[in-house]
Amino acid sequence: MNVQAIPLLYLPPRKRLTFRILLMTLIGLGLTMTAIGYTLLLSWQLEGGGTVINEAGSLRMRTYQLALELEQGQPRIEIEGEIDRFSQILEGLQTGQPGQPTFIPAQGPIHEQMRQVQEQWRHRMQVHARGALDAADPRLRQAALARYAQELPGFVSDINLLVSLVEADLADKTTWLRLCQTALIFMALAASIAVLYLLYLWIVGPVRRMQAGIARMSQDDLGVRLPVESEDEFGQLAQAFNQMADHVQGVHRTLEQRVAEKTALLQEQNDEVSTLYEITGFLSGAHAIEALCSGFLRRIMDKLQADGGTVRILDERGNLYIAAHAGISEEIVEQEHCLKVGECLCGSAIEQGVIVIRDFRELDPRQHYRCQQEGAASLGVFQILVRDQVIGSFSLHFSRQHTIGTDQRRLLDTLGRHLGAAIENQRLIAREKEFAVSSERNLLAQGLHDSIAQGLNFLNLQVQMLEDSLARGQVDEIRDIAPLLRAGVQENYEDVRELLQNFRTRLQDSNLESEMHKAIDKLQRQSGLQSRLDISGNGPPLAPEQQLQVLFILQEALSNVRKHAQAKHVEIVVRNERDFHMSVADDGHGFLPETAHAKGLEHVGLRIMQERAERLGGRLDIDSQPGRGTRISLELMRQERLVA
Repeated sequence: MNVQAIPLLYLPPRKRLTFRILLMTLIGLGLTMTAIGYTLLLSWQLEGGGTVINEAGSLRMRTYQLALELEQGQPRIEIEGEIDRFSQILEGLQTGQPGQPTFIPAQGPIHEQMRQVQEQWRHRMQVHARGALDAADPRLRQAALARYAQELPGFVSDINLLVSLVEADLADKTTWLRLCQTALIFMALAASIAVLYLLYLWIVGPVRRMQAGIARMSQDDLGVRLPVESEDEFGQLAQAFNQMADHVQGVHRTLEQRVAEKTALLQEQNDEVSTLYEITGFLSGAHAIEALCSGFLRRIMDKLQADGGTVRILDERGNLYIAAHAGISEEIVEQEHCLKVGECLCGSAIEQGVIVIRDFRELDPRQHYRCQQEGAASLGVFQILVRDQVIGSFSLHFSRQHTIGTDQRRLLDTLGRHLGAAIENQRLIAREKEFAVSSERNLLAQGLHDSIAQGLNFLNLQVQMLEDSLARGQVDEIRDIAPLLRAGVQENYEDVRELLQNFRTRLQDSNLESEMHKAIDKLQRQSGLQSRLDISGNGPPLAPEQQLQVLFILQEALSNVRKHAQAKHVEIVVRNERDFHMSVADDGHGFLPETAHAKGLEHVGLRIMQERAERLGGRLDIDSQPGRGTRISLELMRQERLVA
């Protein structure tokens, strides 16, 4: 069952959980900073009020001190300094001083009282004090002192009232400060509780519900679903979980059916692989082309339950010949034994490719096909290919309606290629065998010509001489000719036996070394020559066909030594490394290779050895000088070696 997953929707920022947490944090931070700022403001005002109280209290003392200094007649400069200092303190209470905060409200009773104290000082107390200080007449001075002393109690009372108002205001602010601190404590508690609650509501609760849902699903409770209670990320997760649960539940409900379908599919694939393996195994065997086609057709018909079929091979003239048939009448075989390309359905498949007819009744009724007339309801024709070239076709006939599916078409197309490769391999093998037989016949003919033919020619001359001597009655000449005839016949007999034995030579268990020893032992028995075989190297063995050619070259070289070299000793050296090297050296009379052919010395077998070396892919070198013996070297490079 295919379940189309619903894509998760894009969340607006205001619905995101991160937005909520950030907003909650900013609100809490704002409230906290406001409360802290207000408490700092109250603390600053309390500190400034304390400074006002201290400075205002000092003004009462300075008022009495100034009156005392005026009565005692203190120096003028000191009194003026005291007056200036009093004025500065009053000014400082109103405007504040660096490093010493003061706080006087901009309006209200304290502000009015402060303004009244300043007015009394400027217009009364300071005027009386300076009048007493500046008066030259003692009576005027006493009158000014009297007025100062008369205003003094009222002025001090105004200062006391200012201090009282400031103290009352500080008491109110202290109460507000304590209330703010208490509110901060409760706010912190409330914020902690709110954070815990919101964390549980937004995060912990959804996570626990999801854990519970996963636990239930792990216990095979596939009906579990999570409530979608929000539109944030956890809401989307719950929605995705429910989609997954729906999919798993749907898959579980159809699991049996799906397993059965997969099992059937695997069985079909296994059958296809088995069919492919069986037929390719058969095609890889050594069979004639007719046997290949017949066995291929029989197996294909068994696998597809076809009622008949043919295999046709295309020749160079564009004719299709029946190579194998089954389940069709001899009449059709006789009539369609040879078709042109494009004729009927089998011939059309050569040009058009695969032709599949599910029901002949669906075709044009004006077209008539012999297979249909014999009862075929369905037909399939497939090409036989070699390297994408069509070399034939094969057809399957069904007496009932039959549909060839896509998988079967692919299988039959693949098998058609395998059949084409097998047919091509058999053709190549036949050509190779024909070439090998032709090559061996050519070598045999050369051997017969080089040895037997020349020997028979010699005998023919001797017979002619014998006839002439008989005609003339020359008994002495006849006596001289008879041993020559006997020796020639014996030599030809030995040459024939040697040629037959060489061409019948076969390696036993691919053991080239043992065959070389046998060849040397034979040479010693026939001629008594001393010989030595030196084999070394750790290279891999040559392929059997290469070993056989090397052995033929060695036999031919030893035969030439025995017949023509008049040597006493022969040495064979074999070096089997990554490259293969063999040399045959004798101490005979030698010859000039350049003049060998010109003198008609082909009977020594040099050309035969040269041709065998070329078939190996190797190089044959002949080093010989008159009186210095002969050395024949065969070298096979690593790139020309075949795997044994």
